[in-house]
Amino acid sequence: MKQSFLFTKTRRNAPTDEVSRNARMLIRGGFIHKEMAGVYSYLPLGLRVLNKITEIIREEMNALGGQEVYLSALQDREVWEKTGRWDERAVDSWFKTELKNGAETGLAFTHEEPLTALMRGHISSYRDLPKYPYQFQVKFRNETRARSGIIRGREFLMKDLYSFSRDETEHRVFYEKTKKAYHTIFARIGLGEKTVLTFASGGSFSKYSHEFQSLCAAGEDTIHLCGKCRIAVNNEIISEHPVCPQCGNDKLAPEKAVEVGNIFTLGTKFSDALNLKYRDEDGKEVSVFMGSYGIGPGRAIGVAVELFADEKGIMWPNSIAPFVVHLVSLASSAKVKKEADALYEKLQKEDIEVLYDDRDARAGEKFADADLIGIPLRAVVSEKTPAGKVEIKERISETARIVSHAELLEMLSGK
Repeated sequence: MKQSFLFTKTRRNAPTDEVSRNARMLIRGGFIHKEMAGVYSYLPLGLRVLNKITEIIREEMNALGGQEVYLSALQDREVWEKTGRWDERAVDSWFKTELKNGAETGLAFTHEEPLTALMRGHISSYRDLPKYPYQFQVKFRNETRARSGIIRGREFLMKDLYSFSRDETEHRVFYEKTKKAYHTIFARIGLGEKTVLTFASGGSFSKYSHEFQSLCAAGEDTIHLCGKCRIAVNNEIISEHPVCPQCGNDKLAPEKAVEVGNIFTLGTKFSDALNLKYRDEDGKEVSVFMGSYGIGPGRAIGVAVELFADEKGIMWPNSIAPFVVHLVSLASSAKVKKEADALYEKLQKEDIEVLYDDRDARAGEKFADADLIGIPLRAVVSEKTPAGKVEIKERISETARIVSHAELLEMLSGK
């Protein structure tokens, strides 16, 4: 993509009412637009990052046997009343509205109820199980406070997968597979070294659930981390679980963290309430055993910015960067412009994701924008670069070097 074609512009300053580092950087870089507190629109660069994360998650969910769906955000009040979660004394984060016919509806904050109800039309026998539908869906939560940028919003994208199993034994097998898949996902998007499995309260579903918490100074959660095996305990249950659940170490260090994923055992809470049953081999009617597995792609973006940025801007992990290389033309002559244009065409021909800064702007402005946007590799064509060569510099490095166009193409062809 040519940068002159990109309708978004970088900004010297973020909105004065934006306090979170992730949102300030993303707004200045032209990745997102702030609509109101806790509500952000994704612009072309931001959407590319979001799509890369969702595709990584999609690949791992499909590998587990997941089947992608897309459910309605508008919710039927009657379905939620069956589980008691329409009542705002049970769930205080609903966005609710009235339809023209006078019926009350809500915008989904999660999808256990509607999907359980939907599956009644598709599960009737033990032969129909297990099943693992999942989706990427916008959720709405009427948060009292929304001051952490895209880490905690009132409208946000979530990947939620729900498992429908014959019994707890079958459920546990899938639950453990999902743990491994989540570790793989966070490693692939560049958060693996900072993200730890964390024991947390199971709420009304089970004694414990598991969170995937990214260690981050901007985090709203406190976890207690075992330095030996990298397992953590959420602050809310540390009094009942004061030692490491894996190795028994009693020296757990408090750390600030952001929850980027979670997995819950739901049991038969929803299947009982919504009458989702199947007939087993003996013809006996049995409630389906369920689980829930969530990841926040937008939260992952926010955490990546919090962790991988400096005073100049963002430093994207390779796997989720909006482009692989940022080609910068410092064209003071027609010859340099022609050479930069030719290299851009070569990169495009090889299907290498390239943002080409072909703008009529000063070198300092172009370099500042490249640092702010944070693409992993910058490639500069100028009067100083010999014909057929380019100056490259990694965003995480201060050292530049000269390589040939062929060397650059070879370097990037595997990314």
